[in-house]
Amino acid sequence: MVGKMPTEAVPTAAVKFFGAGTAACIADLITFPLDTAKVRLQIQGESKPSDGRKKQKYRGVFGTISTMVRTEGPRSLYSGLVAGLQRQMSFASVRIGLYDSMKQFYTRRSDKTGISIQLMAGCTTGAMAVAIAQPTDVVKVRFQAQVKDAGGLKRYSGTIDAYKTIARDEGVKGLWRGCFPNIARNSIVNCTELVTYDIIKELILKHHLLSDDFPCHFTAAFAAGFCTTVVASPVDVVKTRFMNSSSGKYSGAVNCAIAMLKKEGPTAFYKGFMPSFLRLGSWNIVMFVSYEQIKRTVTRAQQSWESPF
Repeated sequence: MVGKMPTEAVPTAAVKFFGAGTAACIADLITFPLDTAKVRLQIQGESKPSDGRKKQKYRGVFGTISTMVRTEGPRSLYSGLVAGLQRQMSFASVRIGLYDSMKQFYTRRSDKTGISIQLMAGCTTGAMAVAIAQPTDVVKVRFQAQVKDAGGLKRYSGTIDAYKTIARDEGVKGLWRGCFPNIARNSIVNCTELVTYDIIKELILKHHLLSDDFPCHFTAAFAAGFCTTVVASPVDVVKTRFMNSSSGKYSGAVNCAIAMLKKEGPTAFYKGFMPSFLRLGSWNIVMFVSYEQIKRTVTRAQQSWESPF
């Protein structure tokens, strides 16, 4: 990212790669209940009640969390956490950890990068990450969306069982369900998130508003989270609905979006906006602050090992 201190060594690509995955896992551990609430709100309205009346089980972020704790127990808030951590370790490592390397690739290793280069790098690493980590995302969404039936049974008994069941019942392509809308979503998310963070941080440092430390990282990360939520929410809702759908319910992501528009109206594309913002805002803050500190700490440790005296 921008704003490296001139007196410090530049973190290596390996430090950025593993640092991004680690920071993303830390952020997921802290914000996962908000993500689960977002998924439940996004799929609400997908099934029409038999009596024709609209019944809303979940209302608002904290109402959703409260309902889940009351009806399914506190552990339901972390349903799919294992798949979520698997996703972040493989996903964030690529989309965030390789972002600077991709910028250098497009500029032929020059330090001068414009917004077009930043956007290209964000789109590229976002698409690469989805292609690699899509099965973990599908399983995570399925776990977050599942509710116990009357007999107390769940759709999947565990993470491995989910991978096996999806591959057996829907084919290997079932693990890549929603891959294309997810590529679209994550290209948008990655570009908005990383480029906004880069620009805001660069402006703060350029005008000497803050030093390259926690307050600066916090401010830039918060702005990145808000902008990303506004831009990516419609695609995110379609992605969640399509990933969670049974085989054959929708012919594709576009068909899913059209069905949502006809059945629920345009506001359906912003279902779960508040938990999305709370989640993305807090996730960005924890992730970027952790990422910056991990890079700085590991790089300093490497310097001390190489120059002990």
